[in-house]
Amino acid sequence: MQKSIGRLISILHRQCQIYSNKALKELDLTSAEYPFLLFLYRQEGRTQEELSTYLYIDKAATARAIKSLEEKGYVTKQQDQQDKRCNRIYLTEMALQVKDAVRDHIHQWSTYLAQGLDEKTYDLVYTALEAMVARVESNPLVSESEEK
Repeated sequence: MQKSIGRLISILHRQCQIYSNKALKELDLTSAEYPFLLFLYRQEGRTQEELSTYLYIDKAATARAIKSLEEKGYVTKQQDQQDKRCNRIYLTEMALQVKDAVRDHIHQWSTYLAQGLDEKTYDLVYTALEAMVARVESNPLVSESEEK
């Protein structure tokens, strides 16, 4: 049987979602929502389309997550002044108050994954994953026209 890197990545992704949902429950956040907050903590005021592109999440899922975050009081939408067709997403005071907690929960997952790995092995795994991401980004298997 051939070893499947994709299967292992999929297992890690699903387990990360389970962990995130449990860890962030106290903040009323889900694994589908926190990546948007993490991105906005670094680059507030981005459009939904920019969020979708950066996070590799389809526009409908992005719209649902932003709507949920807005209903929970974590973000607000403001119409772009140059392009009235799009909205810019901004963090609320509530989102800023939980910034460290969100980052800490996510950091704990990364720390857990790295337990038992020496620095050389960790660097090797990280470098290999970076190379895989770069390959996919430079030559995606699914073109944008096929996604729509």
